Amino acid sequence: MYDKIAESVKFIKEKISNNPRIGVILGSGLGDLVNVVKNKKYIDYKEIPNFPISTVSGHEGKLVFGDIEGVEVLLMQGRFHYYEGYTMKEVTYPVYVMKMLGIEKIIVTNACGGINKSFAPGTLMLINDFINLFGTNPLIGVNDERLGVRFPDMSEPYKLNLIQKSKEIADRLNIEYKEGVYAGFQGPYYETAAEIRSIGGQGADAVGMSTVPETIAANYLGLEVLGIACITNMATGIQKVKHSHERVVETAKKASVNLCKWVEEIIKEI
Repeated sequence: MYDKIAESVKFIKEKISNNPRIGVILGSGLGDLVNVVKNKKYIDYKEIPNFPISTVSGHEGKLVFGDIEGVEVLLMQGRFHYYEGYTMKEVTYPVYVMKMLGIEKIIVTNACGGINKSFAPGTLMLINDFINLFGTNPLIGVNDERLGVRFPDMSEPYKLNLIQKSKEIADRLNIEYKEGVYAGFQGPYYETAAEIRSIGGQGADAVGMSTVPETIAANYLGLEVLGIACITNMATGIQKVKHSHERVVETAKKASVNLCKWVEEIIKEI
C-alpha cells in the first residue's frame, strides 16, 4: 500500500505545485466550499493512479487545490463509502495520500441523521467523538510502521483545541451549532427505528455512513482532525416522513451557506 500511495503522490506532484497543510473532505451536498477557493486547480479522481472513484450523487469526484484567504488547501470534492463496495483501505486511501502530500490537519464534513431530539434538519454539529458501527476498520491487517503505530490512541479523535477554536469562531460569526457524538453506520439503507433506539442508547447524537473510517486513519497517521456534521434529516422513528437522498442533498446545500462561512474562517485561524 505504501508504494501505491507514493505512486499517487508522485502523479499529483507532477501536476500541482501547491503545498497545502490543511485538507477538507466534503460530504453530500456540501461542495459549495469550493466556490470560495481561489486559484483553483482540479484533478479528477479517475486520473490518479490507484485512487478510487466516487459513485454517489452529490459527490463530484475531484481533488481541488487552491487557497482560502491566502491559506493553501486541498479539498476532496466527494468521498468514498464502505457501502459502495470498497474495502476500508480504499475508503481511507485519500487520507493516506493527503498525509504524504504534507497535510497536517483535516476538516471532515458530512450529511447525517439526527438522533438527539434537540436537533433539527439544518443543524450544524461539531463532532466530539465517534462510535464505530461498521463492524470493521481501516487498520485491520498487517501494519506498515512507515505509516503509523500498530495500536494508535483514540482518546482525542477530534482535537479539543480545534473544537474550542471552532466554537469561538462560530460565536463570533453568530453561527448556531450543537456538539455531539457521531455514529458511523454501514448503510446504504437508512437505519430502522429499532436500530436508532439502540444507537441512541449507546450515546450517539447523530448517525451517518461515513467520517469514522477517515477519522481513524487520520489519527493513525498523526493528523489533527476537526469534524462538522450537517443534520439533514431526523433519524427513523423520530422523523415522520420517509427518507430520500435528494432531500438530504437539498437540506445540506441550504445549510452549507453557514458551514462554508464557518469553515472558511476556521481555515484562516488554525
